[in-house]
Amino acid sequence: MAITASRRYHPWPGYVLGFALGGFFDGILLHQILQWHHLLSAINGDDIRFQVAVDGYFHALMYVIAAVGLWMLWASRRNAVGISGRLLFAGILIGFGAWHMVDAALSHWLLGIHRIRMDSSSPLFWDLLWLGLFGLVPVILGWIMGGPRDDEAATGRSSAATRALVTVLVLSGGAFGIWPLKSSEFTTVLFAPGTGQDRVVRSLAAVDAQLVWTDSSGELAVVRLADGRSGWRLFKHGAILVTGAGLPAGCFNNLRT
Repeated sequence: MAITASRRYHPWPGYVLGFALGGFFDGILLHQILQWHHLLSAINGDDIRFQVAVDGYFHALMYVIAAVGLWMLWASRRNAVGISGRLLFAGILIGFGAWHMVDAALSHWLLGIHRIRMDSSSPLFWDLLWLGLFGLVPVILGWIMGGPRDDEAATGRSSAATRALVTVLVLSGGAFGIWPLKSSEFTTVLFAPGTGQDRVVRSLAAVDAQLVWTDSSGELAVVRLADGRSGWRLFKHGAILVTGAGLPAGCFNNLRT
């Protein structure tokens, strides 16, 4: 009995992966696609340069959490009982819902750094609707799905396929938060505060980038890169965030209000 108990499946890999996927879901859908809010919309909300950078670092944090969950999933291969795909998915649902519960309680109501719809005259309605649909419902479904079954012994055969599928889904979801679709014509570039418009223009010219739009400071720009040009080169010229090029090491030092 002691050996069986020690080798039973533990749901924490699913919880952690679901939590990260919940963050990716909110960041991609609400911050980027719908643009209902940014992570710190209630703090310095008029500075879009600051908001874009913080959203990028938020996705990077979710990537770290997802990596931890994947490591936990990989480590669980030593479990002789095997991994149940059903229980793993149940854990992911619970973690996904838990993210939205934590976000609602902490970000919306305690800290007040953003609401689901910043432009709504009834923000509480949208907060509660989002919490119900993507917080309570997934947790309840995961709890029901994670109930005991009689066929758990037969699930070990599918454990490798389950781990591979979850790995692909998590990494793909995280990639959407940092890398745009290949069909995207434009690249958004954020330069460090104080860079100055003259240096920005010189930096864009150095990589043959065509300026499409810039904010009043000149430090947040939308550009069109020449065919075959990589956005990575902009990091050499003062950029701290480039869509399609990921996040450079040490760029946290350049983020300030």
